[in-house]
Amino acid sequence: MPTLVPYHPAHLPGIYRVCMDAAEPGWDTTMPTANPDLLGHVYAGPYPIYSPELATVVVDELGVAGYILATASSNDFWQWQQDHWWPTLRDQYPRISETSWDATIIELFHQPPRSPEHVADSFPAHFHIDLLPRAQGLGLGRTLIESLTTTLRSQRSPGVHLDVGKHNTNAIDFYRHLGFSTVEESTDSLFMAQAL
Repeated sequence: MPTLVPYHPAHLPGIYRVCMDAAEPGWDTTMPTANPDLLGHVYAGPYPIYSPELATVVVDELGVAGYILATASSNDFWQWQQDHWWPTLRDQYPRISETSWDATIIELFHQPPRSPEHVADSFPAHFHIDLLPRAQGLGLGRTLIESLTTTLRSQRSPGVHLDVGKHNTNAIDFYRHLGFSTVEESTDSLFMAQAL
């Protein structure tokens, strides 16, 4: 059975792998030239470095099988990224004038994703959660999210939000079942939030 543990720096390589494997299953055969670190630089790596106390990792005998990563203040987190996270990555990965998966993700280093201003102001915390198939169907997603919201309430956070793809109907239904509702819609995503 997978176990939930507090984040430790040794988990970071596994977190990056899960980020890529959950987003692009079979990427190593379908996109063998893709840089497996890029997606983690956007959606995984900065969170446990900035807010290690809000990172919980799912581990088993094969390593990291999932995680929830969060920040209590999205605006402060984005400012920290601007000052400390993106500059080095932008130097290492300048924009690529080509159409490729790598180029698409590298563009996010230069134009980082952000939630709508009114969403981040009303529901300042946000999180990312991923579970590999071997850790799914065990109730871990619910446990991770409920534990996070309990912690955020203890910190007097007024609310939490996340960005979920419109095509991911199973996830949307899951979040609704946990008390999240849609507060904003973009071309490809729904911003779902819960008041705390």
